[in-house]
Amino acid sequence: MPRTPWIVGVSGASGTPYAAAVLRALLDAGESVDLVVSRASRLTLLDETGISFRDAHWQADLREWLSRGADGKPDTFAVDIGAVRHWNAGDLAAGPSSGSYPTKGMLIVPASTASVAGVALGLSKDLLQRAASVTLKEGRKLIVAVRETPLNGQTLRHLVTLDDAGATVVPASPAFYAGATHIQDLVDFVAGRVLDAAGVPHRLYRRWQGELGGGAHPDG
Repeated sequence: MPRTPWIVGVSGASGTPYAAAVLRALLDAGESVDLVVSRASRLTLLDETGISFRDAHWQADLREWLSRGADGKPDTFAVDIGAVRHWNAGDLAAGPSSGSYPTKGMLIVPASTASVAGVALGLSKDLLQRAASVTLKEGRKLIVAVRETPLNGQTLRHLVTLDDAGATVVPASPAFYAGATHIQDLVDFVAGRVLDAAGVPHRLYRRWQGELGGGAHPDG
């Protein structure tokens, strides 16, 4: 079978644990991933985790990143990154820059207001923005997990533009009805909603069953 990956774009917004959770879940579901890590997101990743994402050592850096829990504890998850292909964000000749390159769609997690604006305006300043524009023009799924607060009118208009273009906007807003007891639970809820929008099966959070009190902690 030909390889048909999901593109995962990681922008410079705070929220690298969301990206890690989405990547792990995609790989657990047997999906292939094309990864684009923006220049700004590398600074955020370094600040939030202490991990430097280097092109020459991306496999080791990615493995270390995905193995950590949202609390920063190392070796929390066992991850096989064999299905991941990495593209440099400055490579505008990369596969995802062309509509003839087959993909299932693209997830931008987290999505900064700058990346939202760039995609909405069709700027294609880097591979992340270009791949998102290609995803839209080809009629493929584009999920934008915006992580910013508060949102001003300009950003809201950009989000409406993306919605009108066929993208799905998923605010990185954790819910509490699933009985979260750990920061990882809150991160996994957002990651799960992103995957729901993409139509990728997962078991990241407890779904609502129509019964009040189902998320209460067992200790009361």
